[in-house]
Amino acid sequence: MHVAARSDVGMVRSGNEDSFYAHSNKDVGLFIVADGMGGHAAGEVASEMAVQIVARELGDLQNVEGEIPRNRMATSIQDANRAIYERTIAESDKQGMGTTVSVLMLADSGKWLIGQVGDSRIYLLRDGALSQITKDHSYVQEQVDAGLLTPEQARYHPYSNVITRCVGAGEEVEADTFQGEFRPGDVFLVASDGLTGMVDDRRLQQLLLSRASAGRIVDALIAEANYRGGLDNITAIVVQVVPTGSAASTETPTQESPALPDRPDSQRG
Repeated sequence: MHVAARSDVGMVRSGNEDSFYAHSNKDVGLFIVADGMGGHAAGEVASEMAVQIVARELGDLQNVEGEIPRNRMATSIQDANRAIYERTIAESDKQGMGTTVSVLMLADSGKWLIGQVGDSRIYLLRDGALSQITKDHSYVQEQVDAGLLTPEQARYHPYSNVITRCVGAGEEVEADTFQGEFRPGDVFLVASDGLTGMVDDRRLQQLLLSRASAGRIVDALIAEANYRGGLDNITAIVVQVVPTGSAASTETPTQESPALPDRPDSQRG
């Protein structure tokens, strides 16, 4: 697989509260995006804690099929939730912090596993068609589900950034988990809402269909979000599935503070 990841502060925010992790080898790939909230000092801590804890706990997982890996995915997110929540109790300046988390794992068996809390998203481009695998935990998504808003109305609704579930807001959190199969030619996108809130799905599809490298596509996605206003931090991971036997390639990500699973406290205040 060919992989590229990048995070950008955008055009408006003074700091970056997003964190990500992207690593792959010939056996497995693990890709995480987290979008923190609670103010710059707290949001970046929450997102980095979530990425580091999940990456550490899933780092030795090789098989993604069946209930055991699915439960491990959910447990890793619950553990991140507990650690962040306990920190909000212990440190007054961290009260109210939380984060989204979207986790994608790909195994050499041709299977994928996803864990999700919040409104960051994971998409799959297959045979030219783009589909959103995850479902937003947001106020406007609930309104769409109830038939009270169309997806287009939800996009421009004043409460479009209000989420109904996040990591760290309470003692417990329920993570959505999904499993499926991938094949050569598939392209996955893991992104924060700084991208998906600025760039509609049709434009995302056009950019992901490019024959360019994963790195150039990531750059184009972020440039497009900034061109449209860049109102939030923007993070994107692009994973291109290549035929078996092709060399795995993880392009160097550019981020202010990469989250590493063996440094769980690297941004503690």
